[in-house]
Amino acid sequence: MTAIRPTLIRSGVLFLLLLTISQTHVEAAKVAVDLGDSQGVTLVGAFNRWDMDGNARKPVNKDAKIDTPEVDATAVNMGDGKWVFKNLPKGKYDLVIMAGGRVRIEGWHYPPVLEFDPFLPPDATCNDDAREFIADHIKKSRHYENKVVPLCMGGDKKVIRVLVMLIRDLPTSYIKGAGTMRFEVWQYTWNYGGWLKEKRTRVLHRVLLQVSELRKWTWLWEPKLGGIEVKNSPVTIEYQLPNPTAATKLKGLRPY
Repeated sequence: MTAIRPTLIRSGVLFLLLLTISQTHVEAAKVAVDLGDSQGVTLVGAFNRWDMDGNARKPVNKDAKIDTPEVDATAVNMGDGKWVFKNLPKGKYDLVIMAGGRVRIEGWHYPPVLEFDPFLPPDATCNDDAREFIADHIKKSRHYENKVVPLCMGGDKKVIRVLVMLIRDLPTSYIKGAGTMRFEVWQYTWNYGGWLKEKRTRVLHRVLLQVSELRKWTWLWEPKLGGIEVKNSPVTIEYQLPNPTAATKLKGLRPY
């Protein structure tokens, strides 16, 4: 019987260890967010919402707090308006910025709603006729919420996705004085000469809070902060926080 030398055993173990480390290595990169002279920023976070098939990576928390985003990563404040994610794993991210005065600015991109559909970028658009038809359909449809607002739409001749804000701030038996707010992605599909809403939706957020508090918040959606591709090279994002009290093109919740 041939004896196995200890040095060969050690070499084999070392080889297997190095092989395991290389196989489990996760691609990541530094992501810097330069907010310039933006004032009052308290948090810069990142959501990695969807897997490669467009399914949510984790269930939506029905008890989520509007002032505490449940982000997947938090940037470090480096001073002078610069925030850094030091080692963000490979993926496609939406950023969120929290600022004083009840301000939340958030990015998004459109995930697939049906199987085999592609992702769509947040700056996707659609023609005016389709936009008007879909907005009118949402307005005339019955909803549990008393405020259902299409914020942004994008797609092509076959599919259009819609970022929708749904608010119920009427009295309810659930919790006295409480209101609910959701943000969802809906899909309309061109079918036999008309746009048909798919029953399936994708939920981004659901929050429950007192209506009196809800009405004080600004929660706007910014395409520039959505669909950020992170691979293995550094990424820098330059962004100036808008004045929440000024008229901007950003859509979402404003104090009312």
